[in-house]
Amino acid sequence: MTQNTDDWGLLLTAALGGDSRAYARFLRVVTPVLRGVVRARGAALGDAGCEDVLQEVLLALHLKRHTWQTGTPVRPWLYAITRYKVIDAFRARGRRVDVPIEDFADVLPAEPGVDPTQAGDMDKMIAMLDPRAQRLVRQVGVEGDTMAEAGAKLDMTEGAVRVALHRAFKQLADLRKRHVE
Repeated sequence: MTQNTDDWGLLLTAALGGDSRAYARFLRVVTPVLRGVVRARGAALGDAGCEDVLQEVLLALHLKRHTWQTGTPVRPWLYAITRYKVIDAFRARGRRVDVPIEDFADVLPAEPGVDPTQAGDMDKMIAMLDPRAQRLVRQVGVEGDTMAEAGAKLDMTEGAVRVALHRAFKQLADLRKRHVE
């Protein structure tokens, strides 16, 4: 009793009568057939999506097995449930199309250069420093001023700029650890 749909009816009838072995056998026999139907109708859902739909079909069969009328063909009843579950999966997905990025990784490499989000992230981290440390980091680290130039602009000695800048960079490193890593 494997692929004969008359046997499916006998198994399901026995299962509805309380025979758990018949029910388990029924599910084992129909699952590969239903998997094929789901994959044929829902190919655009991908392998994982089709397996999800198959699980939904099997759950629906379990919950709705009492709706099958004994003596009627099993295959149309199974196909109807499967068809509606595939349709439900497409409706749930909407107009979204899932394309695995792995297929295009070599074809669509990122443009070489600086990460465009890096400047915004850097500005957010610098803004967390005290105002004097912010000015020092921006002048020396971002604008490229020398220690002497930054000292002249901020009315500090070159040695004081070095110490203050060292402390500011240490604060930035600590902030990075807390907020990024």
